[in-house]
This record gives sequence, structure tokens and C-alpha cells, in this order.
Amino acid sequence: MGTREKELEDVLVEEETIKEHEIVLFNDDVNTFDHVIETLINVCDHTPEQAEQCSLIVHYNGKCTVKTGEYSFLKPKCSKLLQAGLSAEIV
Repeated sequence: MGTREKELEDVLVEEETIKEHEIVLFNDDVNTFDHVIETLINVCDHTPEQAEQCSLIVHYNGKCTVKTGEYSFLKPKCSKLLQAGLSAEIV
């Protein structure tokens, strides 16, 4: 195995050890598309297109992962989604 392959292997192993969590947004019968889109843009730093796509996925599939990362990074974002009246959880 060459030096370059060994470096790539070390990076891949390191990436696998970091536990990624997800914020899952759930569908509800209360919030409008505009509110969900605006909240995803403000809280999760989505582009307008990304937020719109997520809102449609939530509407038709019942849920959608809207953000991934370490738990400590996601916790305040999930709290803001909940404060905005959306249904979300970290998994």
C-alpha cells in the first residue's frame, strides 16, 4: 500500500468514528409551507430551494432529515425548530 492510499484510509477511519446525528422534521396539519420554508432557511441555513424541497418531502413522505451533524451542534437548532412550532427530533 502506498503512502497516498494509507493517508486516505486513515482519513476514512477517522470519519467513520464521528457519530452523525440527524434532525428529522415531521409533517403536521398546522404549519404553512411558507412558515416551514422560512424557518428552515433561518434555523438550518438552507437555501430557499433546499428548504422548499424539504418541505415537499415532509408533506408527501411524512418526514425528512433537514440537518446532520454532532449532537451538540444540532441541539440548539432543533430547539429553535420546536419553538417555531414545527415537529422535529434528533435521531
